[in-house]
Amino acid sequence: MRRDGSIDFAYPPPEPAPFTTIAWRLAHVIVGVLAVRNYSHFGGPEASYETWPYATDAATALSQLDDAYARWIAGARGLSEEDLDRPIGPAEGPWAEYPMSMLVLHINREVIHHGAEIACIRDLYVHSTHRR
Repeated sequence: MRRDGSIDFAYPPPEPAPFTTIAWRLAHVIVGVLAVRNYSHFGGPEASYETWPYATDAATALSQLDDAYARWIAGARGLSEEDLDRPIGPAEGPWAEYPMSMLVLHINREVIHHGAEIACIRDLYVHSTHRR
């Protein structure tokens, strides 16, 4: 993330990958993990890395995270057994034939995984900076 709200993004990613910031990781969870799936599967607003209105402050990022997660979890909770068994479809590319239950598990794992990374980076920062 850049200070102006634009995303620092390259494909393919540079080698070695740079250390990513809390802002970058939050943007990844908000857009790439949740918002894109909310659009594809639960009627959320269109979302992509190229067009997203990225947050330039923590309060906005947390609000976006809350909104994206609320839509995701409401959608997941509303799935029937039949919905969980059906293929997820072309929005998920090569995984189109996998059942929705696999996507729900994957997205929840991604949120936990990246959320833990964010918490770790925050803790490292808090405990490694000098207080005045």
